[in-house]
Amino acid sequence: MRQQLVIVGAGPRGTGLLERLAANAPELYAGPGLDIHLVDPHPPGGGRIWRQEQSPLLWMNSQAEDVTMFTDDTVAMAGPVREGPTLHEWARLDGRTFPDRRTQGRYLRWVYERAVADLPPNVTVHHHPHRAVRVDGPREGRQRVWLEGRPHPLHADLVILTLGHLDGEPDAEQEELSAYAREHGLVHLPPDFTADSDLTALAPGEPVLVRGFGLAFVDLMVLLTEGRGGRYEGETYRPSGREPVLYVGSRRGVPYHSKIGYDWTGDRPPLPRFLGPAEVAELLARPAGFDFRRDVWPLVEKELGFAHYHRLFTAHPGRTAMAWADFEEKWAAAVDPAETRALVAAAVPDPADRLDLTALDHPLEGVRYASHEDFQEGLRGYIEDDLRRRHDPAHSPDLGVFLGLLSVYGQLVRLGDIGSWWHGFFSYLASGPPGPRLRQMLALSRAGLLRFVGAGMTVTAEDGVFRATSPTVPGFSVEARALVEARLPAPTVRRARDSLLRELHADGAAETPDGLLRVDPGDGRVLDRAGRPHPRRFALGPYTDTRAPGAFTRPRTGGPAFRQNDATARAVLAFLSGSLVKELAR
Repeated sequence: MRQQLVIVGAGPRGTGLLERLAANAPELYAGPGLDIHLVDPHPPGGGRIWRQEQSPLLWMNSQAEDVTMFTDDTVAMAGPVREGPTLHEWARLDGRTFPDRRTQGRYLRWVYERAVADLPPNVTVHHHPHRAVRVDGPREGRQRVWLEGRPHPLHADLVILTLGHLDGEPDAEQEELSAYAREHGLVHLPPDFTADSDLTALAPGEPVLVRGFGLAFVDLMVLLTEGRGGRYEGETYRPSGREPVLYVGSRRGVPYHSKIGYDWTGDRPPLPRFLGPAEVAELLARPAGFDFRRDVWPLVEKELGFAHYHRLFTAHPGRTAMAWADFEEKWAAAVDPAETRALVAAAVPDPADRLDLTALDHPLEGVRYASHEDFQEGLRGYIEDDLRRRHDPAHSPDLGVFLGLLSVYGQLVRLGDIGSWWHGFFSYLASGPPGPRLRQMLALSRAGLLRFVGAGMTVTAEDGVFRATSPTVPGFSVEARALVEARLPAPTVRRARDSLLRELHADGAAETPDGLLRVDPGDGRVLDRAGRPHPRRFALGPYTDTRAPGAFTRPRTGGPAFRQNDATARAVLAFLSGSLVKELAR
């Protein structure tokens, strides 16, 4: 009579789901016994990305006080709140520390073990250190989960996929570049999780083109410098002589903004204000659907502007020329962009205090430098300015925008797949590197080991080499025999290297235009191409169209991942209890 639940993926999402199953089981599970099978080749808790066996040089991208795996009363969910320590409380770290990933892996392992201990006595967890390669079975019957290297499947009443970040097959451009590299004896590293990339082919002293200036680049930079024996002495980098020379560029041509380095004081902006559940419900109810740029983005701009100006008017009133109540009333009433600009111009005298999201997204738009060396100096100045601003509470409207971004993301996940641009924009503003990493970039730049290429970087393969150019420095180009794509593979179902997702798609699972797995936003059930939720298959994570803004949640921010985990856990437990009742009634 024991029921069987299979969870594929035992990293943070699988661990968070297990915590919610433990929290909700006393209320919802009335069965005689349940076996939970966790399928993951990596240890439960950290999974692949947060495993403890990786370089201690690689940091988390969040401060220890901003990481929790436990719910609080800000989470809008039906299940019970089960509070627990943040990372900094558990590890007894300074809350402002950026811990290494191995420390986070230990925290996740502890959370996993606590969740297992909190399950009722009649629930048992089994870890299978294998890859799941296929799920099959009838819609209304038990499912089978096939494991790599195992002749017999796991039989499951329900299956939940919590796969995390996935490897992907190369697209046409990447295939062409790899083929060119093989033909001409070059090195091409396609998108990958940097900690798993084989970097040994990147030779000391040789130029390496790097496309991508986000968090994957930061890991690459660390592993090819400190990871090869270099060290920092204050603001100076002392090379080991084993480092290559990195030429980095991207669409924006600048690194992600630094993490903010000061605490919040005073009143928080009352969010959501212009993009909340009512607005989301109205968008979803439109018979003809909605367009992100036309229908959603104006609401996002309104919300982020409100968060920015609320902070400016309440914390820095001397830099405004209008009472907040008057400004708020006019901001709410403004419907035309010209009307909004006129209001801001009248109420905020200094242009530096005004929020310009377009300028933030395109910092080098129209900017031209006479020489490559001039650009190196110019971008170092840009990074220094960013560090000063993000660590100076005089610019605390930036923190208001950060809170606005978190609120907006929590609403947008309810809309499903809205395209990849928003996720990149959010990461650029809100999920950038720790300040010390940007200071390391400056030191490497001054040492000549990090060279900036510019915005709109293009790479061509010709004359037996890779060549990079950018309109930021007209006439400049750099050639190299190595090219690294510093970004994670796009989380698409069809291009996933994981056969499980490809087989799921072949079996009828729906995907969005951007290739994400479509799931029911209510409880995570996998949808088929007719829009029907599968009664026995669920999915959570970045490869779905309800992906959350990050792997972890800041305390007291109502994290959408917690809400999703709770809804899925309750649906699973209710299904298992209900199906058992039906079985006994037969």
